[in-house]
Amino acid sequence: MPRERETILLEQDPVPRPPPAAASESEEGRLGRLGVSLLVFSIVTGLVTHGWNLFKYPLYLSDEGIYMQQAWSVLRHGKLSPYTYFYDHAPLGWLTIAGWVAVIPGQFNSFGFPVNVGRALMVLVHAGCVFLLFEVVRRYSGSRAAATLAAFLFNVSPLAVYFQRMVLLDNLMVFWVLVGLYILARKDGRIVTAMGAGLAFGFALITKENAAFLLPGFGYLLHRSIVDNSNRRFSASFWWFAAGAPVSLYMLYAQIKNELLPANLDFNLASPPADHVSLLYTIWWQLNRTASGGQGTMFSTLLHDSWMWKDKYILITGTAATIANLVLSLNARRREVPMLGVGLLAIGYGFYLTRSVLLDFYVAPLVPLLALNIGLCYGRITRYGKPIAVALLTAIVCALPLSQPHGYLVAWDSTGTRLLLADQYRLPQTNMQNLQVKWIRENIPPDARLIIDDDIWVALREGTPKYPNAQSHFKAASDPDVRDKIFHQDWHNVDYVVMSNKMRDALQRNNEGWIMEAIDQHGEQVWRIDRGDVHLEIIKINNTG
Repeated sequence: MPRERETILLEQDPVPRPPPAAASESEEGRLGRLGVSLLVFSIVTGLVTHGWNLFKYPLYLSDEGIYMQQAWSVLRHGKLSPYTYFYDHAPLGWLTIAGWVAVIPGQFNSFGFPVNVGRALMVLVHAGCVFLLFEVVRRYSGSRAAATLAAFLFNVSPLAVYFQRMVLLDNLMVFWVLVGLYILARKDGRIVTAMGAGLAFGFALITKENAAFLLPGFGYLLHRSIVDNSNRRFSASFWWFAAGAPVSLYMLYAQIKNELLPANLDFNLASPPADHVSLLYTIWWQLNRTASGGQGTMFSTLLHDSWMWKDKYILITGTAATIANLVLSLNARRREVPMLGVGLLAIGYGFYLTRSVLLDFYVAPLVPLLALNIGLCYGRITRYGKPIAVALLTAIVCALPLSQPHGYLVAWDSTGTRLLLADQYRLPQTNMQNLQVKWIRENIPPDARLIIDDDIWVALREGTPKYPNAQSHFKAASDPDVRDKIFHQDWHNVDYVVMSNKMRDALQRNNEGWIMEAIDQHGEQVWRIDRGDVHLEIIKINNTG
C-alpha cells in the first residue's frame, strides 16, 4: 500500500465514536443533580412518614415481642431463643436486631419501651429500602419520575406505614430482596456481581423463608441480565452457589445439633417429635398448615376486612400495573424485559398469600413489589412524554391519594364532621401497654409467676424490677420445658395472667385450656384499660384455695 494511502486510513476513525453523554439520564446513566435531589427527597419523606408517631402507633404486636425476646436471648445468653428453638423461622432477622441493639447506648432501654429499639431499626431499614427501590426502578425504566412515584407510594401507603414500622422479619427480608435486585440492575457483566445478588437472595431466605416464592422473578431477571455475556454459565452457577450458601449453613447448624431430621424419620403431623425438634419436620408442618386448623386467616378475609380498608389505592393500582407489565413485556424488545421480571415477583408473592395460612402482616412485602410494578409501568407509559408534562402528571398522581378523605394523609373524625390527620400520624396506642407494665412494677412482686403475651416480655426482664418468672402464654401451653417443668399445666402455679389485646382469642384458638381455666374459674380482674376496640387487663389468680 502506498504510504500516502496508509496515512489517510490511519487519520480516519473507522469506528464511529459515541456522542458525548446527554444531560438527561439514560437507562444506565448517572443520577445527575435532579436525580440526587429526588432521591434525597424520597428518603427524607420515608423517614418522616415512618418515623412520625413511631413509638405510639400501632399497638405493639406479639410478633414484635417475639423477635425482640429472641434478640435479647442472643445478647444475654448466646442462644437463638429463650425457649426451645424449634426452627419456626430462620434466625438472620433477629441476629440483625441483636447486632443493632448491641451497638447503641442503653441497648434495650435506649428508647423507653424495648420494642421501640427494634422500631427505630425498622425506620432505618425502610430508608435503605427507599434508596434501593428508587435505584432499581430508575435503572430498569430509565425514568427518574417513575422512580420518584414508586418511592413515594412506598413511603406514604398506610399499608406500608402500619406494618413496616413494626419489628417484623418480613421488613428485613424485603431489604435483602431489594439489595439483590439493585445488584442485578447494575448489569455490568461481572461474575462477582452475580454472586453478590445471589448472596443477598440467600440472606433473604434465611431471614424469612417466604422469599422462596420470589425465585421465579429473580431467576428470570438473572437470566436476562447475563444472557449476552460470555461468562453467563459461570455467573449463573455462582449466583446459585452464593444463594444456597447461607441456607446450607443454616441446615448445617441444625445437623450439628442433631436437629435436621426427626427421630426415626417420622414426619407424622399428628405426633410431633418428642425427643428433639427438627428443622425438616417444622418445614413439613409449615407446608401443611391450614387456616381451618386455627393458625391463621384466609386471604379473602384479610383482603376485604383489613388490607383494602387500609389502602385500596396501591392494591388496586399495583395489581393493574402488574397485569399491564406482563402484557407489555410480551413485546420482544429488550428494554421491556424488567417488566416481566418484576411482574413475576409480585405474582410469586401473591400466589404465596393466596395459598398460605396468613397473619395480617404477611402483606408487608407485597407493598414494595406493587410499588416496583407501578414504577416500571409508569415509566413505560411516560417514556416519550415531554419532561415538563411528565413532571406535572407525576405531581398530580402523587397528590391525588393525599388529598382524599380516608386516603393517605387525612381522615374524617368519628363524628364525620371534620378532617384529622390519619391515625398513623396522631393516634397514641402503645401508651396503654406502657401503663400496663407500670402497674405490674408498682403492684406485683418480682418473684410472682406471670403468664403474659410476648409484647411485654423483654420489658419485664430489662426494666426495674425484673420479672424472671414472666412466661409467654404460647410457650406455657406448648413448650414442654415451660408447660410441664415450670407450670405443670396446673393453674395453682400461676399468680397473674397479663392479657394483651385479643389475647383471649388466641388462648381459645390455640386450645390453651388450663390457662383459660385459671382465668375464667379462678381469676379476679385487678386492672383494665379500654380505648376504642383495644382492651388490656390483668387477672390475679386466686391460687391459695
